[in-house]
Amino acid sequence: MNRIYKRTLSIILCLCLLFGGASFASSAQTTDNTITRVSCTFSADSGTSRNFCWYTKTKTGSDVQIIKAADLRNGFDGALKFSGDKVTKFRGEYCHKVTAAGLEAGTYYAYRVGDAKLDLWSENGTFITDDGDSSFSFLTIADVQASSDENFAHAAETMKAAIATDPNAEFTVNLGDFVNDDTNDEWDWFFKNFAFSNMNTTLAPVAGNHDGNITNKLNINVFNSMFNLTNPNTDSLVNWVNGVYYSFDYGNAHFTVLNTNDMYPMTQSQRNWIINDAKNSDADWKIVLMHRAAYSVGKNINKPDTVIMRDVLLPLFDEADIDLVYAGHDHTYYRSKQVKGDKPVENVTYVTKDYKGEQIEFAVDPEGSVHICPSTAGTKRYVLYEGIDPITECAAFEVSTRDLGGCFTTTTIDGNKLIVKSYAVNDETQEITEIDRYAIEKDISQSHAEASNLSTSNAVDLQTGITNFVNAFMGMLYKYLFVLLPQAIRAKMK
Repeated sequence: MNRIYKRTLSIILCLCLLFGGASFASSAQTTDNTITRVSCTFSADSGTSRNFCWYTKTKTGSDVQIIKAADLRNGFDGALKFSGDKVTKFRGEYCHKVTAAGLEAGTYYAYRVGDAKLDLWSENGTFITDDGDSSFSFLTIADVQASSDENFAHAAETMKAAIATDPNAEFTVNLGDFVNDDTNDEWDWFFKNFAFSNMNTTLAPVAGNHDGNITNKLNINVFNSMFNLTNPNTDSLVNWVNGVYYSFDYGNAHFTVLNTNDMYPMTQSQRNWIINDAKNSDADWKIVLMHRAAYSVGKNINKPDTVIMRDVLLPLFDEADIDLVYAGHDHTYYRSKQVKGDKPVENVTYVTKDYKGEQIEFAVDPEGSVHICPSTAGTKRYVLYEGIDPITECAAFEVSTRDLGGCFTTTTIDGNKLIVKSYAVNDETQEITEIDRYAIEKDISQSHAEASNLSTSNAVDLQTGITNFVNAFMGMLYKYLFVLLPQAIRAKMK
């Protein structure tokens, strides 16, 4: 979206806030603190629809009112109204989910959620719909994973720094592990401290292993209960238990969001869905968002689940022509070279060009994918570990952020250019420092969809799933015995 247009909308909203004080005061008087955990997420069409989720202590109605931000000075008179008829009780509280459709593309909206009959409303939130053009940016954080209100507040400072760095970002990605022990208190602390962001953008959440996982204290259906997400595979029991996978288009990019909790060794239904989802898109850029990282230098990279996941996912990314993979889980910073076939791509051409007054080095039409693990927005940071070969060979830049601070990235897509910049926020001074950058320029005239209609039914693929498990387990044992163990012995003998 044109930046001048967005800034104009922001100025209009500020004027509404300044001169429409009476309307806002009235709204504030009806706000009830029992409305919590409000989030706005992507729905079927990023230009015309949004999903909303929130919680109440008592059972109430589920209503959403949406109005153009430029019209907000008159309150929500004339607002679009949407309602949901299903309220579910989860962990002693009531979860509300509503989908809003029929919105205008490229529009800055204000909204509130609650119960119209009771005149019970949340604070006002905002979001912008996709205008479909090929120029936009988004923010990415990972692994807040806090256990106290204080540490959630500290991680929120990283998010504030991200917004200050790119105030025109149109949505935010969170790569999972929103919480640590998956308690009600932790989720309340997360949503309270991140309300300034969660309620004023569209969030693309990724399921982390700490966010409700049958292998993590037997917590099930948590992630799916915290966000309103469009699940493409409703017959997947694993999706309900461990998380959700989904996808969305934005501008000229397609985003495939994986559930890496579904990876023991990952159901065939999700494997097939990844190929269907990416190949059937004719977007210029294809980006994967996931929690567990296939490339990193954190403590989890040599664990059995990660070893299995690497064997499963890397060939799929190659087949689907993925450009960029964002992943969390390991709280260190890692950026790979262009990789394909689990090895560096040879002979990548790099050219330095002027981009909006800044000299940026671009990889030109590279093969393969670049993997980025952006470390943690929180305070739980790891030292560097030596990963299984060829992770070290594939590394372009790696660093422990233990002494640097919380981290975030900005991603700008402008037609045939993609630019990632990574930053650290000093714990004491809140100073923002760029620690890494990477950019790609490619010929987008060749973008086209390839028809793929693989089965995504767990029932149909049960036998394949059993075979996959046996093969993955045996492959993992082989790597432990003949790769990791000799590697560890060599390291001790040095």
